[in-house]
Amino acid sequence: MPVVLDSPAAVRRAAMDLLARREHGRIELSRKLRSRGASSELIDPVLDRLAEEGLLSESRYLESFVRMRANAGYGPLRIREELSQRGLARDDIEQALRESGFDWGLQLQDVWRRKFAGELPNDQREKARQARFLSYRGYPLDMIGRLLRGGSVD
Repeated sequence: MPVVLDSPAAVRRAAMDLLARREHGRIELSRKLRSRGASSELIDPVLDRLAEEGLLSESRYLESFVRMRANAGYGPLRIREELSQRGLARDDIEQALRESGFDWGLQLQDVWRRKFAGELPNDQREKARQARFLSYRGYPLDMIGRLLRGGSVD
């Protein structure tokens, strides 16, 4: 039987269940609660209270998301776009990427080595294929170009 989210307590319980699984951003959590039948009038005060209590934190969500996606081999451009699509502020995203501590050049080299066994492309077609893959993963084109020319990505 589905849970009815018709009271602040029910909305809070549903929000806490979602937050117990992983960090969520405010917009994402609000969307999920709304899709489960909660009204905006109930959601906003509950989320405000969770934020005051430190249980809902945009900065923790950003940190967690950046770490998760970077560890999965995605670059800063892709991560930035995914976070923008989730409705987070551009300044907060930029700060989270700066403070993440990831060396994107090393990340790029690692992804490239795992995918292409560290072999530089021997023709334009292969170079384009490798560049397309790395670009799709979210790495800047200038870094990709330097890597595929055999130079340093820093």
